Formats: sequence, C-alpha cells, structure tokens
Amino acid sequence: MSYSSSNHWSGLKMLCASEFIQDRLYFVTLKTDLRPKSTVNTHYFNIDKDLIYENFYCDFGPLNLSQLFRYSALLNRKLTSPSLVGKKIVHYTTRDAAKRANAAYLIGSYAVIYLNKTAQEAYRPLVGGLSPQYMPFRDASYGPPVYTISIMDCLNAVSKAKEAGFLHFSDFDYEEYEHYEKVQCGDFNWLVPQKFLAFCGPHPHSKIEVGYHLHAPEFYFDYFRLHKVSTIIRLNKKIYDAKRFAEGGFQHEDLFFIDGSTPSDEILDKFIRICEDAAGGIAVHCKAGLGRTGSLIGCYIMKHWKWSANETIAWLRICRPGSIIGHQQGWLEEKQQDMWEQGDEYRRSRGIKFLPRAKYPLYSNKLKKILMKERSNKNSRSAKKDIFSKIVNKVENIKIVDDNGNTDVMEDEENRLKGMSELNEDIVNGNTTSSSPCKILTQGDKLNMIKAHKQTNSSSSVPVENLKNAISKNSRLRTAKEPRSTSSSVNARVTRSATAATAGTRSRKASSANYKKLPDKLITSRRSVNKVETVRVLRARPAFYPIKDKIIHHGNHHIVSSPGRMTRLRLVGQAVDQYHLEGRNKSSSKETKKRSKKIIHQQ
Repeated sequence: MSYSSSNHWSGLKMLCASEFIQDRLYFVTLKTDLRPKSTVNTHYFNIDKDLIYENFYCDFGPLNLSQLFRYSALLNRKLTSPSLVGKKIVHYTTRDAAKRANAAYLIGSYAVIYLNKTAQEAYRPLVGGLSPQYMPFRDASYGPPVYTISIMDCLNAVSKAKEAGFLHFSDFDYEEYEHYEKVQCGDFNWLVPQKFLAFCGPHPHSKIEVGYHLHAPEFYFDYFRLHKVSTIIRLNKKIYDAKRFAEGGFQHEDLFFIDGSTPSDEILDKFIRICEDAAGGIAVHCKAGLGRTGSLIGCYIMKHWKWSANETIAWLRICRPGSIIGHQQGWLEEKQQDMWEQGDEYRRSRGIKFLPRAKYPLYSNKLKKILMKERSNKNSRSAKKDIFSKIVNKVENIKIVDDNGNTDVMEDEENRLKGMSELNEDIVNGNTTSSSPCKILTQGDKLNMIKAHKQTNSSSSVPVENLKNAISKNSRLRTAKEPRSTSSSVNARVTRSATAATAGTRSRKASSANYKKLPDKLITSRRSVNKVETVRVLRARPAFYPIKDKIIHHGNHHIVSSPGRMTRLRLVGQAVDQYHLEGRNKSSSKETKKRSKKIIHQQ
C-alpha cells in the first residue's frame, strides 16, 4: 500500500510513503534533508550515508550483494529488537534521485528475500499513489546512458536468484565477499555458485604499479584449488604465460576479443561449450573482469536459467558492480531469444525438465567448511605418504659458500635468472613497461585504476548493529550473520592527532623513532609544537590495549613503550595510533590529567 498524504504522518514533511508490513514497516521519501526524530510510536532510520556505492564514472548503483546483506541484517535487527516492539519502523530517504533509487531497491529486495513477496508485489508499494518515478540504473561509463535497468529488473533478478539457489543470506559469508572484492586481495567475485567466478586479469609477477596491485597467476592458486576451480578463460591479450596456470593443474583457454567490444558467435559458442564441459568451477577474466567477462557469463545464465537480459545485467552488477558496459548491454538483449531457444533445446535433448538449482548459495559458510575439511584430510594423507620429505628439506637447505664465506651466491644467481625470465615473458607477450611512451590505456586499464583508487580512499564498511540477539520469532524473518561494526561515522572520527607527553629527551626521541617505523601511507601529517610531536594516522579502531614499559610486536613494526609513561595503542591491520596519555612526572598539573581522561572518554 502506498500513501501520498501527510495526514498519516503528523508533522512530517513527506513526499510519499509505502507500507511493506501493515502497521509495522514503512518506506518514506521526505521533502527535506532534516532528520526526523523518533517518537514513542515510531522509529526512523536512514542508510543513505552508510551504504555508499563506489562508482566508476556516472554509475550510481545498484548497491552490491554485501551491502544488501548488511541492510537486511540491520532491518531484521530492528524488527526483532525488544526496545522497538509495537513501534512503526520507518526507513526514510530524501529526494536525492540516486540515493532514493538505491534505498527503494534495498527495501524491495528485503521484501522479496524475507517477506516472501514476488518481485511485482515488492515493487507495487514503491510506485503507488503520487510517488515520483525512480531514476534507472546505468552502466559504468561517461555521457548519457544508452541502456538502463530499472528497480523492477533488480527485484526480478533477486527473486530469480533466490529461486535458483544463488542467494540465501542465512548461509552467506559477507566477510569473504568484502575481502576478495578488494583489488589488493584479488579483485574477484562469484557470480554463479560453484560455476562462475569473474576476476581481474593476472600479470606476469605480483607488484604494485602506480598504487595499483598487480597479481601473478600463482596468487590465485590456493583459493581456486580450495573452491575446485578447474578452468581459466582469458578474454584479453596475453599478459602472462598460460603455462603457469597449466602447471598449477588448471585448464587454460584463450578467447580473445577487443576490450569494450562484443564477442563473435564463434567465440560465444566456444565459450559456452567449454563451460558446459568443465569439470569444476570456471574463473573468467579480461582486463578488469567487467565488460567482456560479464557479457559471456551473462549469455550462459540466459541459456541455462532463462533469465532476461535486464535481469542478468542487474544480477551481475549486484554481484560485481560495473559489469556489462556500453553497447554490450544491447548486444546481450539481442542474444536473449537465441540463448533461450538454445537452452530449451539443451534441456530437451537431455531430458531435463526443470531449471538447475544450486546446492549451495554464493559465499556459503557450509560449503567452505566442507571444502576446508576435505583439504585438511587430503593434506594429512599426503603427509603420511611422503616418507622422504625430511631428507628433501635438508637437501634443499644446503648452503653453498664461496671463497669469501658468502652463502648467498646461488640466491643471487637465481634472482638474476628469475628477473631475466620475467623480462623475456613480457617481451614474448608484447607487454610494455609503465614508463613506455607507447603504452595505451584501454577501457579495462582505466576501470582497474579507478577501482583501486576508490578502495584506497574510501571508508571501510557500513555500520550494522550487534545482531547476536536478533533471532526472529517470525519464520519469515531469518536473521543474518552478525557483521562487525565498522561505520562510516566511526571512520569520520578516526583521523585524530596522537600527542606525545613531554617525558624527557630520551622518551621523545624513542617516540619519534617508533613513529617513523609506521608505513608512510598511514601517516597524513607529523609535526612538532613546543617539543611535543603530533602524528596523524589514517585509520583506527575504538579498542584500547594498555601497556607499560614493554615492546609490542605488531606485524613488522616494533613499538616501544618507553619507561616513565603509560602508552595506549589502537590497532587496525598495519595502522597504529599511539596515544601517550600520562607521564610519571609527579609535578603534572590536574589539567593535564583531566585532558588525558577527556581523550579516553571521547574515544
């Protein structure tokens, strides 16, 4: 049901409202940006500043799979919270077209997943009454969009993914999604459970080039083997030697076509044939793993699950934002009918009466436990069979000493030969160095650099409240796994100054030396005022670890707590925010101690 009159919401400047659970859950668009105050009978919440889409160019959504999970977990928490029993839960948004479209997509998808609504039933409340039209989602490109997808397309995609077993938030590892989606961690996403994984194209060797992480084929071996990926399909030009994947036990196929273009029918047919015959999962990549990769995987989905082109594009972008670009969208729509007919013939010839359903959903915790157990058992058996392993290790550790007593002679020679091998591989594949004036940036190169830059400078995650007690009494509301609270509001507070108290020249020198051991990328400023050094650190977590007169080992950093003062540390990965709160100087004024307590209280 949709409301357009403000009589239902006394004192609220409302543009329109939609009811999803009678007298309980509402979605409201406000005329103002002012935050409404919750009352005795109503609880308001907003996610526009918490769940943020990381755009490439002019694209703005839909929000990804992990963000949809986080929203669902948050809403389940509110609907099952004892403090909100009997209250109306109102998800409100503003007239900002992009944020409003994403907010509507989230609550509509929630209705499909948890309230067992059809896509049409979930969409109807959003557009009833005098509700303004929603801005359609577009591709990751500049200029006016040539092709768009609607909120209805996204809801249809979520509904069909649920029916096909692709999506089940009660068995979803959001941490795995968020980890491997990062450029520095591999930049890959599962699109179809146990079948298709899209990833960024590997390079001859792992390195960081102009702030962008490049990964060698071997970087992916462990994850691919664990998840039984059997086949690698490369769609871009040869950058690495395919033998490296072959020697790692994978089947490797090359199906090159130009960046930003669409494949020929011959390439499409060969791709589908390879995927249908594959023994395990298929990892597909082009330059960025978005356009060409999504186009071919999209055709396979249309053939074997009979989704429409728009539903396929919507699902691929929910799983891997930025997928399918420019005229690839129209090409996919042109192939829709042909793929449906091929799929019907495929099932008819094999006596298949129903569309396939995945045994485990995307990022399944249950499946991961099974795979980890299988690998553990395999490693145990392998260890028992290898009776010569100790002897081999001893032989491998033999050192060669030259006349001058140097033991790194062979190591230097191996490094020299390895460097020559990598150089030869670049030459054979026709690659140029980043400094070469003739290197041309393709669409994939630009998308890769944009994604790396966005992830480096964006805040980490969105806030989700503690979900341990959010067990639904309603069978329709299945509470999702508890995410860690890493809000953008926390990130807004983490860039703070850490002031070293004056505790003698020796303490100041030790403090300065320790700060210098922090990675430069984490330090935004360092200055000294009145012999007190201030260091500004990029990120921190509100968890304190008190120490005194000890050496703390954190990663590659050794932080010394000098005698004569109490030190408190905040740790996040490699980031260290060091607060020197109080010295042993008995003449310290009360104001200094109060200031120290105030610092602790503010955290």
